[in-house]
Amino acid sequence: MAPFIPEGLVNPQLNLFFALILGIGFGYVLESAGFSSSRKLAGVFYGYDFVVLRVFFTAGITAMIGMLFLSYLGFIDMSLVYINPLYLWSALVGGAIMGVGFILGGYCPGTSIVAAVIGKIDAMLFILGALIGIFFFGHFYDTFEPIYSGKFLGNLLAYDSLGISRNLFAFIFTLVALLAFVFTQIIEDRVNKVEPDIKKQRPSYVLPALLLFLLAAIYLFLPGERHSSPGELSSRQLLAEMQNPERFLSPQEVSFRIMTRDKSMILIDVREPEDFQQYSLPGALNIPLNSLFERTWRNFLKENQAQLVFYGFGNSAAELAWSAAKRAGTKNIYILDGGLNNLFEYVFNTPIKDERSLNCEENFYQRFVLEARDYFKEGNAIEKAPERPQPVIQTVEIVGGAGGC
Repeated sequence: MAPFIPEGLVNPQLNLFFALILGIGFGYVLESAGFSSSRKLAGVFYGYDFVVLRVFFTAGITAMIGMLFLSYLGFIDMSLVYINPLYLWSALVGGAIMGVGFILGGYCPGTSIVAAVIGKIDAMLFILGALIGIFFFGHFYDTFEPIYSGKFLGNLLAYDSLGISRNLFAFIFTLVALLAFVFTQIIEDRVNKVEPDIKKQRPSYVLPALLLFLLAAIYLFLPGERHSSPGELSSRQLLAEMQNPERFLSPQEVSFRIMTRDKSMILIDVREPEDFQQYSLPGALNIPLNSLFERTWRNFLKENQAQLVFYGFGNSAAELAWSAAKRAGTKNIYILDGGLNNLFEYVFNTPIKDERSLNCEENFYQRFVLEARDYFKEGNAIEKAPERPQPVIQTVEIVGGAGGC
């Protein structure tokens, strides 16, 4: 039910209930469209029935345009929509296997369930074959794993891989779908040798096609990004967050978590790349202010579950980054109090006193400062004193002469 649950539109406790209702509805639509017939499904590959192609194209375009406009109007946050990660080899091999199975059996996984429910024996055998394949894959997973997890390309989107904008891709995809409706109908009529009189009796789909094309064209000229989102904080909320001192992490805490390699904290350096190259904290990511809301980093900020800690030379740049990210709805973000200057001041300029004059707590604190000083400095922070020269002891073997004592 995402992204409706995170937005509070659907109660999480009713998630499975709504999923059941949607599943029943989906099965009813498949049955009504004739998708329980293997002949109708296989007709796509033989050219005598393209209803499957037209239905899937219609569903894809309707969902795409609906989601895009709902996102633009602020009803849906697209960053909350799960994108399947792309493993190229498994996608190619799995697609080929499913394509062959589709041709031979006449079903895909979803339509086979629908057909089996109404008593189709061939669909039941199709499901049995799928279960055997699942068992075989699971049993020999170690053998198939290099293919299954090979060539990982991340959560790749089609328009990103093509290097075009989301608006342009939506327009092109809609245009391709409408052209596919026309040409598949022509192919279908020629294969089935449909009479001209029957063609004239068909209802006209010109108006719905024009409406889809118009919606896609309108979206093409809309701004690429909305100026607000459902998760964005109001100015009043942002002001309250800015007055909370807990958004700052002390140099002591950050130093300790760096030294202990705490993976629950991610440091984000908002300085310019040339400054970052000269020196940066261990494990930090460089996201300059002007790159903070580029697509790659925008998704990273919203989806990451770790504590994100912004820092610069001081607090100014980090405050700007924190305010912008917080206003956009990013959670679990902090600022390194005083930035690099304050951290270095703490590590390298904290006075070191004679341990005999310190109590137990002060002694512990000072030892940590010395460890941090050694950790952050390139090489060894404390130069080793030359070892005291050791006397050279040479063993001389004395050979006794003949006679004597």
